[in-house]
Amino acid sequence: MSQVRVHNFSVSLDGYGTGEGLSLDAPFGHAGDRLHSWFFPTRTFRAMIGEEGGDLGVDNAMARAWADGIGAEIMGRGKFGPQHGPWQDHEWNGWWGPEPPFRTPVFVMTHHPRPAVEMQGGTTFHFVDAPPREVLRQAREAAGGLDVRIGGGPSTVRAFLAEDLVDHLHVVVVPIVLGRGVRLWDGLEGMEQRFRTETVASPSGVTHLTFTKI
Repeated sequence: MSQVRVHNFSVSLDGYGTGEGLSLDAPFGHAGDRLHSWFFPTRTFRAMIGEEGGDLGVDNAMARAWADGIGAEIMGRGKFGPQHGPWQDHEWNGWWGPEPPFRTPVFVMTHHPRPAVEMQGGTTFHFVDAPPREVLRQAREAAGGLDVRIGGGPSTVRAFLAEDLVDHLHVVVVPIVLGRGVRLWDGLEGMEQRFRTETVASPSGVTHLTFTKI
């Protein structure tokens, strides 16, 4: 069976995967770009945004696996955009621009479904009101035997971890303290017993933790 994977998921030292005050102009709230400053210089990130060059160090070596063998993505509504409640605007199609980097079917978990949106480059957003196992079933069917990536945010990753649905988890611990926002680890006591854990420290100051299901 295909695997369920999480890649390049950044958290602060106090466990927050996003800050407080998410808005159209601040996708990570008061955290700004601090959680992802390790990622932006990498060749992987620059390729995602259609640019050349970039660093080839430890951070890039860890980051570049995010797309290999992925046939579909699952994300929470907060990763798609800042709106809450019923959709007010079907013209705005997310933070990702006209050609999102996913290039697969993407299943957006929301209590307010809307028609699917087909974007340039192979990404189609599907809006699904269903629990994690059902969304994963739909994503696996769309992935055609390839793996499914859980893209975030922290509440979505936590929900799949809580139901023991994740096979590979790559978390990047960033040496900042956010103090508020949405935490990843709440309610997951003992989770580490289900995984083999490896750690890689980077000169950029972050620590890459890889959890592989036993």
